Amino acid sequence: MRMTETADLWYKTAIIYCVDVETFLDSDSDGIGDLRGLAQRIDYLAEVGVSCLWLMPFYPSPRRDSGYDIADMYGVDSRFGDHGDFVELIRLAHDRGIRVIVDLVINHTSDQHPWFRASRRSTESPYRDYYVWRDDDPGDTSDQTMFPDEEDGIWTLDEKTGQWYLHHFLHTQPDLNTANPQVRDEIAKMMGFWLQLGVDGFRVDAVPFAISQENLVGVDEHELREPHDYLRALRRFLQRRAAGQGSAIMLGEVNLPHDEQLDFFGGKEGDQLTMQFDFFTNQRMFLALARHRAAPLAEALRSRPRELGAEPQYANFLRNHDELNLDLLEESEQTEVLDAFAPEERMRFAGRGLRRRLPGMFEGDPRRLKMAYSLLFSLPGTPVLFYGEEIGMGENLDVPGREAVRTPMQWTSGKNAGFSTAKPSRLSRPVTQGAFSPEHVNAADARRDQESLLHHITRLAKCCRESPELGWGECTLIDSDSPEVLVHQMGWRGKSMVMLHNLGPEPAVVSFVLQNQEPGAELMDLLSEQSCELDRDRGARMPLDGYGYRWLRILGHGDHRLV
Repeated sequence: MRMTETADLWYKTAIIYCVDVETFLDSDSDGIGDLRGLAQRIDYLAEVGVSCLWLMPFYPSPRRDSGYDIADMYGVDSRFGDHGDFVELIRLAHDRGIRVIVDLVINHTSDQHPWFRASRRSTESPYRDYYVWRDDDPGDTSDQTMFPDEEDGIWTLDEKTGQWYLHHFLHTQPDLNTANPQVRDEIAKMMGFWLQLGVDGFRVDAVPFAISQENLVGVDEHELREPHDYLRALRRFLQRRAAGQGSAIMLGEVNLPHDEQLDFFGGKEGDQLTMQFDFFTNQRMFLALARHRAAPLAEALRSRPRELGAEPQYANFLRNHDELNLDLLEESEQTEVLDAFAPEERMRFAGRGLRRRLPGMFEGDPRRLKMAYSLLFSLPGTPVLFYGEEIGMGENLDVPGREAVRTPMQWTSGKNAGFSTAKPSRLSRPVTQGAFSPEHVNAADARRDQESLLHHITRLAKCCRESPELGWGECTLIDSDSPEVLVHQMGWRGKSMVMLHNLGPEPAVVSFVLQNQEPGAELMDLLSEQSCELDRDRGARMPLDGYGYRWLRILGHGDHRLV
């Protein structure tokens, strides 16, 4: 099954922005961000260049895992508003050309969900098989939990029925039995509900866990087909229900190497996930940044599957709402990155990642920050920003766990960073203090400073939207004589760009040779007024500052400058 040639592949050139509604803007002074507050900042997001808004869970939840422990998949948590507020947000976003996607959590629910409450009342409950149970003691499974600091395994004994239930995350997040056709029907019905309210797709949480059948004990009555058939079924359902309103997407969280990610796209057929976060390239990129050498990132880009068709897409990111996970790196490589960017134990999470934002990792160096975001926007694929990245927000290490990076958005230098007029003690999470506090980092000041990170990212977003080669094109890695510099070329429909990024702090003069280009072709810098020509050997020499970068459009003799 393939999408038609007329399908709207809007995600190819999107700028995605992830928002935690709870910490973005409080409109009613209760100390908690809400949907109305977010709606008040839609014009701000449009100015930055955002074209797709990703909402972290806003559903009713005990919030033991930042809302990913969902108690009602059809609801809106009353702290954030109601369905009317949600629909109004969708309308305002769509009016400004911004798509909206929401989290789809199909691996687990909260233990407060009506399904699980009913399932644990009796082994004969009709909802018992909505979850995964076993009679025998599973033994030591501490090496399989996603929260080793909080859980000692992935099975918990339910005292009432004497059986164990499965949970790869917290014990308050029991895993759903997605092999059960009734569960699959429930998930499809829930997707249809949010599509009917106008969403443009879903960010699918913990995909490998959701379709894994390794732990599905006691469900032999189900016909367990090839697990990826479930993703194919979800994709077909999505396309049917979204017909007539443009193409809806599934953006999957799949923290696996590239060869395994290919299976989640659906191989050459491309009939499963529409997009995937590229965790492998992200982790190799941070190894490259730690070493001040381009090779690890270049190796990751070369390892991307060549079998992908025109429809699947990678989503690139520097930071996200979770810890910066390093588990795809070798142990020695993990140590390098942790030593470089998280020298203190309190900066680390579960021994495998960093609970920091980029400015803290880079010690506030504006050159390195601007280079890193230029690199993000120039990589083949779709860039994803986490709220506050555009102004250089830092983390608050006094906040436990992964929520250290989920502090209130810093709008002004005033009380509570302009996030809320409530008493500071009533805020859902404390405002960041120290070098990256609102007195030093806030959106209001950044808007007035033309040299700010905010204006830099706004310019990058504009250039990205005007450069379809980045979202649609083929990437070629170019050899250079400077090991600290990544040189890559993006080509699409006869147009081409060359991107240069110096990952080191010292200036460099980069020599490189382009293939299949005419001598004398002009290299026009899209981010400055500088340009040069290819010599007769199709080569060029380009000076770069420490942490410098260039976006060069290749203009042949028949091309024209934009005036």
